[in-house]
This record gives sequence, C-alpha cells and structure tokens, in this order.
Amino acid sequence: MRDVYIIDGSRTPFLKARSGPGPFTPVDLAVQCGRPLLMRQPFKPQDFNRVILGCVNVIADEMNPARVAALRLGMGEAMPAFTVQINCGSGMQSIDTAYRYIQNGTDDLVLAGGAEALSYAPLVFNKGAVNWFGRMFTAKTLMQRIANFFTLRPSMLKPVIGLERGLTDPIVELNMGQTAEVVAKLFNISRTQADEYAAESHQRLARAQKEGLLNDEVIPAFAKDGKVYTYDDGVRPDSTVETLARLRPVFERPWGKVTAGNSSQITDGASWVILASEDAVKKHGLKPKARIIDSQWSALDPSIMGLGPVLCSVDLLKRRNMSLQDIELWELNEAFAAQVLGCLAAFEDEKFGKEVLGLPGAAGSIDRARLNVDGGAIAMGHPVGTSGNRIVLHLVNAMHRLGLKRGIATECIGGGQGGAMLIATVGGHHEK
Repeated sequence: MRDVYIIDGSRTPFLKARSGPGPFTPVDLAVQCGRPLLMRQPFKPQDFNRVILGCVNVIADEMNPARVAALRLGMGEAMPAFTVQINCGSGMQSIDTAYRYIQNGTDDLVLAGGAEALSYAPLVFNKGAVNWFGRMFTAKTLMQRIANFFTLRPSMLKPVIGLERGLTDPIVELNMGQTAEVVAKLFNISRTQADEYAAESHQRLARAQKEGLLNDEVIPAFAKDGKVYTYDDGVRPDSTVETLARLRPVFERPWGKVTAGNSSQITDGASWVILASEDAVKKHGLKPKARIIDSQWSALDPSIMGLGPVLCSVDLLKRRNMSLQDIELWELNEAFAAQVLGCLAAFEDEKFGKEVLGLPGAAGSIDRARLNVDGGAIAMGHPVGTSGNRIVLHLVNAMHRLGLKRGIATECIGGGQGGAMLIATVGGHHEK
C-alpha cells in the first residue's frame, strides 16, 4: 500500500442562504476556489488522474457536477470525474475515495472536493398535485380534461420544501434537529450548555477571521454582478449566551434544546483538496502538508445519528492501537451544539463505552481547547456536501499553524452514520 499525501487545498467563503437562490450554483462555487488552486500548482490541470466531488443537492442544470466542474476548470475532455453522495459525509468521502485510488496504485494525482448550494434547494409539488398533473397530461378527451380540472384543490398548490424533506430521515421520520434533541436528552445536555457552545463557536471564528488565520485557506468568490465575497458571512461576533437564550426551540417546543442559534446554518460553499502519491510528489517537486493515515466509516441508529463521530473515531483508534489522548487536534463538524456536546459526553460515559463501543470503560475525554479551535459549522455554516472536505482541509492547516502532528476530522451523517479521518503532518515520528 502506497502513502497518500495532502498537497494543498482551498475553499470559498461559506455564504448564508437567505431569500432565494444565492449568487453561485454548486459548480460555480467549485470553480471559484478551484481555479486559483490549480493555477498555483507546478503541474498542469491535465496531470490529474481524476476528479471526485461530493454534492448532495445536485441541481438539474449541473448533473454530475464533478464532470461539469472539471471541464470548466480546463482539466480537459479526457478527465474522468464523478460525484459522490453520502449526505453530510460527501466531501470527506471524495477524499477517502481518492485516498483509496492512490493507495492501491491506480492513480497518482486526484482532485477531491465538495460543493453545495443549499439556497438552490427546490420547491416541489406535493403528491396530490403530481397526480393531478399526471391525469391532466394523460387525458385523452376534452371532457376528461375538464372533469379532472374540477378535482383541483387548494391544498394541492402547497409546495413541498425540498430541503425540509431532505433533512428528515425516511426511516425514523425525524428531522435532523429532532435527532439532536434525542442526543441531548440521552446525555442531559442543557439549553444553556448548547448556547454556551454556540457562542464560543462564533467567537472563535470571529477571532480567526480578525487575525487572518483563514487567509491561506479561503479564496474570494466573484459574483456575476461584480460583488466580491471574502469571508464566511454567517458569523455573529456579538453572540452571547444571553442573546442566544432569547431564541425559541425549533423542533421540540417549549422545552427543547435546539434553536436556530445553536444549530449549523444553511449555507452555500465549496472546498477542494489535492491528493498525491509519493511518485507524484517526486515527479512534480511537491511539498506535502500531511499524510492520510487511515479512515473509518461507521453506522448506528438513525435517531441518534449525531453520535456517529464517537463510533467511527473509536473504531479507527482501536484499529491503530491508539487512544483519544494520542490525538492532538480535532475537527468535529458542528451539526448542532447539543450533538457535539453529546459526542463529548459519550466519549466520557463508561456505560456507553462498554455497551456500544466495546471498550472496558469510557473512551476518554477531548480537551475543548483542542476541538474546532477556529469555530465550526454553527458559526460558518454547513453546506452538507462540502463540510467533510472543509474540516479535513482546516485540520491540516490548523495543525501546521499550531505545530501539531496528529489530528482527526470527523462528522455525523444523516441516516445514522459517521466518518473519521486520521491525519498526520509530514515529518517526525508521529507520522506512522
């Protein structure tokens, strides 16, 4: 098995979805951060072996957005490209798939990314309206069309919000926010704790922006109307526990723990990571930032999907004969504050460790000072097909900045799954 290196990466600013479609489609976003990334490499775009892109909300005008993006990026007609979809894990799955191609010797250079424009999530007809249109189009006579016309009811005109259905699990029929409420109840996460965590996420991101810590990671995006987007625009630096406490619970009123303020934001954004073999590193004179050590995908009850990071991280660490204490930095995607806090509590819970994780006791604890050090999805947003890619990219950059060697990027996945990736910065005994 060959070593696989992370060479470089970039992302767009994450733009909060507001009233209607945003300035960029998923492919627009992928091109905005992809073009400068490719231009600064010492090899040609055509030197890649393939392109893999995570995207959940694929729009009709951009079927297989990976291929559309590859062509718009000037990578050539001969460039294979495909799109992966595993809900919130799609952007990490693109990296993992590229990792396997290179590790097995099939490829040497792969561009792996994630792109999502949730502001483009569709409004669709409900089933009653679809059936009515079906009867209208298949009517063979004028009288049949007239008779069908009078079966139209006002309720049929009520649209179905595609994003709302997409964020509802089809097996347990719980919205993702409701699954966070389940996790909060399991581990007694309070509303105040959730709001404290959310406020800290905003403050950490605001500090990172102010200090320029994301400047090498975030590439400005230029809209057709000339407007330039330079930073994640969902951050609220003035967030406090007091201001967040004024918001009403969204999913379980009146006593629920999950609000709009302590949940990830609906957002548009894209991210790319370049992966290379050692042969490609030598051939092109590349300077790797990190090496992928291992990855793990695990699954659990969809009603507690938020605990996915616990299962996959522990499964990965057990396979490597490592513990939580061996990990110096964590990126855990913030779907919901209550969900992140639930994961931290699950790691520390002896019963959960024994009965669910197969350990002799609790897995251990994660120092909050080493978790999402520059804020997370609560502050910057969660473009679902992109987030897994972003957390890997940022983990690598943050480890370099802080002089750390080993980190894990992990996330929960709608449908009851979790993904984790173990990364080591290049150099030193921690690599292996």
